[in-house]
Amino acid sequence: MESSSTTPGGSARREATRQRLYEAAVTLIAEQGFSATTVDEIAERAGVAKGTVYYNFASKSVLFEELLRHGVGLLTASLREAAERTAGEGRGKVDALDAMIRAGLVFIDRYPAFTQLYVAELWRTNRAWNSTLLVVRQQAVAVVEGVLHEGVATGELSEEIDVPLTAAALVGMVLVAALDWKSFQPERTLDDVHAALSRLLQGRVSGRP
Repeated sequence: MESSSTTPGGSARREATRQRLYEAAVTLIAEQGFSATTVDEIAERAGVAKGTVYYNFASKSVLFEELLRHGVGLLTASLREAAERTAGEGRGKVDALDAMIRAGLVFIDRYPAFTQLYVAELWRTNRAWNSTLLVVRQQAVAVVEGVLHEGVATGELSEEIDVPLTAAALVGMVLVAALDWKSFQPERTLDDVHAALSRLLQGRVSGRP
């Protein structure tokens, strides 16, 4: 999973190592679960020594917690960039929401294993990193909430919209639809899935006929 920024020298090399560890961990944990995945397996899959894992992360749990922060951070940045791009083009808030839906689908198409893992963890409440998961989830949802609030304020969207629930529903819609696409309808294209969700958005959020 690529970082949104790069740093020079040794920091860049360390970031590259962390990226390999993220990739290895997310793939293994998605395949066999957190408890069954060992640090030795993560190190072997990443092509590094076991000590390198502990040099970068204090434990497997810390690695996983940072993986969640990193992955959802990338998703949040993608959503924010989509909203800012449409605003810069002078387009409305429904267009911004539609662009964010597509950005979410693009992210999931690129990182399906992480998305599967993230959704699975949302249902678990006994993990050490549960508080971190709630924080990063809210960061992603908050980007959508911001666009909804702006749309209501300008009159483009209905004042009857429950902004927190609608934002969560839109994010959840993208996650669940994309996972169904990847698992059960892989013959469909990203454009197919986006078109279906876009029509739902236009009819249910904007109130357009």
